[in-house]
Amino acid sequence: MNDVDTTSDFRPFDCDNHYYESGDAFIRHVPDAMRPRVVEWCEMGGRRYHVVGGKVSHAVVNPTWNPIARPGALHGFFRGNPEGRSMLDYLKDREPLPEAYQNREARLAVVAEQGLEAIWLFPTLGVLYEELLKSDTEAVGALMVGFNRWLHEDWGFGAEGTIFGAPYFSLADVDVAVAELDWCLAKGARLIVMRPAPVWTADGPRSPGDPMFDPFWARVNEAGITTVVHAGDSGYQTQGYADDGFVSFGVGAGTGRYRPSIKAFNIERAAHDWLITMSLEKMFTRFPNLRVASVENGSDYLAHLFRKLGQQREKTPRWFEHDPVQVFREHVWMNPFWEDDVDELIDLMGADRVIFGSDWPHVEGMPTPLHYLGEVEHLSEVDRRLVLRDNTRSLTELRPG
Repeated sequence: MNDVDTTSDFRPFDCDNHYYESGDAFIRHVPDAMRPRVVEWCEMGGRRYHVVGGKVSHAVVNPTWNPIARPGALHGFFRGNPEGRSMLDYLKDREPLPEAYQNREARLAVVAEQGLEAIWLFPTLGVLYEELLKSDTEAVGALMVGFNRWLHEDWGFGAEGTIFGAPYFSLADVDVAVAELDWCLAKGARLIVMRPAPVWTADGPRSPGDPMFDPFWARVNEAGITTVVHAGDSGYQTQGYADDGFVSFGVGAGTGRYRPSIKAFNIERAAHDWLITMSLEKMFTRFPNLRVASVENGSDYLAHLFRKLGQQREKTPRWFEHDPVQVFREHVWMNPFWEDDVDELIDLMGADRVIFGSDWPHVEGMPTPLHYLGEVEHLSEVDRRLVLRDNTRSLTELRPG
């Protein structure tokens, strides 16, 4: 399975692996009375779809996952598409759903076969449905609590030291979020994940740095658990430039061909806005033990973000007690897209703040995780070890404040 040799003295730690949710992932632990407001199944035209908050979701074409496109199916496309193929053509090669996509024991075997030490494990659909439910904060809470109990049962939070499932968090109801964090910590969670987006509360949208959420961030700060902000549906409207919704692989009307649009850039825009907001609101000085890892959000925007932070410090010198760029570097770790310039990111952040993630087994990621080794083979041995293993390993350890 691994056709790229790894280093001889250590195995990489992949910060971005995914499961494909089982059929009852969003239902098993949601009370019966709440299910119509959260997630149910329906069938249309011979296909099964999720009904989220009473509306059919088309976030993915086939939420049963069988058959499934192969890992890294779009690798050539994102490499610049030298063959001149359409995106849809890349996705035609499908296979029966592998057991390791939904079964923990099978995945443990695959992790070993791939030459990895360990993985962080994230949702596929689980980072999409908060946006569809955001006007019903009680439903968002039921989704979060039920989903995390399914995750703990089927994948675990990392007790065996290899697969670290990340419980999903929304701050829509801060009291529910604090109670859920305590539950996850008691069950051994080593990291948490949320989407880069404003928080929709019963009183409307709020910044993630709004003081109303201080009880949650204070608990994160105290526990020393890493917060991962991971790409998902962040609710960015496209203002008519493209069809609304999450899926960015749009097809031009009547052409049957992939149509490029601004929507594909919304993931990076959402991460930029979330991260710079956390800095402008001084979250890293208010809660000095916060550690944030940005995963599957890319890094091309970082130079621009630093420039804006520097300009803002000059304009409002009494607001920042410390250089916000330096504070950012101390509290944030970045996972670049595999096609990003890792050297530029290391120049901006330092090798001790860059983390390797393959996005396996998603179509946008690597065919196998260790295909990424070619991107960092020119780095020094010390820097390669930091990027490929040590940084993520360190973030996986609780660091109580």
